This record gives sequence, C-alpha cells and structure tokens, in this order.
Amino acid sequence: QVQVVESGGGLVQPGGSLRLSCAASRSISSIYAMGWYRQAPGKQRELVAEVTSGGFTNYADSVKGRFTLSRDNVKNTVYLQMNSLKPEDTAVYYCNANLGAVRYWGQGTQVTVTS
Repeated sequence: QVQVVESGGGLVQPGGSLRLSCAASRSISSIYAMGWYRQAPGKQRELVAEVTSGGFTNYADSVKGRFTLSRDNVKNTVYLQMNSLKPEDTAVYYCNANLGAVRYWGQGTQVTVTS
C-alpha cells in the first residue's frame, strides 16, 4: 500500500510554468510506475506522463516537449515540470502509483491556465 499527496497546482497565464510534486508514503524505487493523470471537466481522466521503475518515461502526445517528469528516489517524490502551458492543460491533475495489481491515487491538484 502507498499514499500519494500532490501539491503545486494553481492559476497561471498561457505560456507560464508550474511544477507539480507528488510525495509518496514509502519508497518509490520498487513501485512499478509513478505517473500523472489529468481530468478536465466533462472529459475522461487521461495519462499525462508516467515513469517506470526502470526509468522508462512515457508522455501523452499533447504534452511532449513541454512537460518533464522526474523522480527522486531519495525523497520518494515525483515531479511534473510543466512549461508553455496552454488553456487546454486546465484540469485536475492526479498522481498515480501503479503497483501492478493495484493503483493508488492522490486527491488531485487543480491547474488552471487562463489569461
């Protein structure tokens, strides 16, 4: 079992940047994958980016080149650096710990991109 807590959301203008953090309650080095998902109003939750324990990182096409996912196994924290934000990035962002047989979710953090 693992608990994850997100932080770092907020309101930003188009073109701006934010960094989201996801702190886990236990070591993440053995967790199969840690990732970020987002859900906009009226839409399904979608993968933003995910990194496996082996270091393979997968990004949604819509964020490639703008978002960077990183993990700190010492701090048991995963970060999502979001640059060149667009209004369509507005959503609740959820951290996910994928243990294979079960996934754990955080409570979500709101990201709003608007002028």
